[in-house]
Parts: sequence; structure tokens; C-alpha cells
Amino acid sequence: MAKIVGVAVSERLSAGLVVDHKLAGELRRFPEREDDKYALVEMPTEELVRTLCEQAVQAAAGTEGVSAVGVSLPGLIKNGVVEESPNLPQLKGARIETLLETQLRNHDLEVPVTVVNDADATAAGLASAHGRLDSTIRVWTLGWGIGYGRYPFMPGVWEGGHTVVTIDEKESYCGCGGRGHMEGIMGHRAMRLRFLDMEPEEVFEAAKTGVAKCVEFKRLWHKALAAATASSIHMAGPGRFFFTGFNVRFLDMGMLRDYLQQMVKMSSLQNYALEIVEDDPLLRVIGGAITAEQAVGR
Repeated sequence: MAKIVGVAVSERLSAGLVVDHKLAGELRRFPEREDDKYALVEMPTEELVRTLCEQAVQAAAGTEGVSAVGVSLPGLIKNGVVEESPNLPQLKGARIETLLETQLRNHDLEVPVTVVNDADATAAGLASAHGRLDSTIRVWTLGWGIGYGRYPFMPGVWEGGHTVVTIDEKESYCGCGGRGHMEGIMGHRAMRLRFLDMEPEEVFEAAKTGVAKCVEFKRLWHKALAAATASSIHMAGPGRFFFTGFNVRFLDMGMLRDYLQQMVKMSSLQNYALEIVEDDPLLRVIGGAITAEQAVGR
């Protein structure tokens, strides 16, 4: 049984020892305070790398035969390099796998490190949790930004959150600066920019009471998700889609299904399945470990 440390980095850092695709022991968290959402984004690169390695080492403490470390990060990761990371901008350009392996050696843990996009790690974790490691899984993570994950992993960019879902020139709220992006409508940051006088949760609450601008935005939000999902179906075929992230609380599955049915009309593409799952960092920890295990086995 492979013993691999999985580490997930988002607003907080989670780490644990994964044995046979299951958590062995406790799931470590940093920072410990739930309300400290900006601790990681405020860290310089060197300090963030050091903190990540310290958590990984503590997760592996007292265990012999650890064979790898798998790390999930938000952003575009290619060949061990963070090419883009809007949520952790200090990591842009970092040769993250090399940095982590070097730092781990300083802690007497000499193992290969595999770094993967956090949405891809979520997809791998879901595939394991549902016993579908031999199937294709797609997942949308609805949070500060919008992530698109796929299992099994395939080379490519896969920045699905930047799928263009509208040609309205006014839609320019995406953090990357692009127009018409799904993330520019659905991302938490983008929603706060759009409604400067309301938090996203207040917008969706107001939609329930019939406030016109909020009702219209709720429709736009769901249309954006339906459009991006329909594009994935038309390009890669139907299948199972999962939806997770802290803003999955805003998702009205009936509304999403209605819009999706309007967009996907070919009968051969209509056998898709949609499912909401709880936002759980353990999925990303296990998914990162699975990705590292598969990388070592190649």
C-alpha cells in the first residue's frame, strides 16, 4: 500500500497521510483559525513553501516508507512550474516542485513531489470516493474563482473558469482582465466587484424576495454555469459533472438543469448527470496523493 502525503492549498492549507487512497490519522490545517482567510496570500513565496513543507513533514511524522508528496494548488501548473495563480500571485513563475523537494530534503524527507491544479485534485478525490478511478470525472469548483477539474488528468491548460460565456462588452469582472468569462460572472471576487454595496450571499438572499437586479443576476449566474457545462459536453461528450466549492450554496439545480436542457439538444449528448458535493479539503488532499502516486508509477 502506497503511503503518500497529500497537501491542499486554497484559503487554508490542509495536509494528511494517505494510505490506500484513505486518510490515515488526522487532517492537519493551517492556519488553525477559521476566520484567518488571508494568511497564505500574504506570505512571501519562501515562507509559503516552508510552511507547506513543515505541514507535510508533520503529516508524515512517525511513518516509514512515505514514497511521495502530492500538492494541489489553485492556478495553472505545467511541468512543475506555476505559470499563473491569481489566488496566490506570489507563486507565479515559481518552480514549485523543485522548491518543495529541496525544502523537504532539509527536513530529511527525500521524495518526489507532484503539484497539480486544485480542481484536478478534487476530481481525482471524487473519482476515488465514488469508486470511479476507471471513469472520466469532471468538476466545477465554485469559490473565489472558478475551477474546472478533470480526472483522469490530461495534458492541457484546462482553465475552464475562463470559458467565454457571453459577448457582452460590459462583462469584464474576471480577475485575468478578459471579457465575457464565466469567472467574471460567477467568481466570488467578481460578484463583490459587481455589487459593491452587497455581499454575494446578500445578492442571492435578495433574489429570493424578488429584488429585480438580484433576480436577473441569479439567472445570469446559472446561465453562465450552464453555458460552460454545455460547452464541455459538446467538446468532450456527456458524463458525470460534480459541483463543489464554498459557493455551491447558491446553486439551484432545477434552474441549472432547465438552462442546460435549452443548450444541449442532441439526443446522443443528453445522458449527462449532475451532482452537488460538499466542499471538503479532504477530497483535494486525497486527490493530490492519488496524482502523486500515479506520477511515481509512470
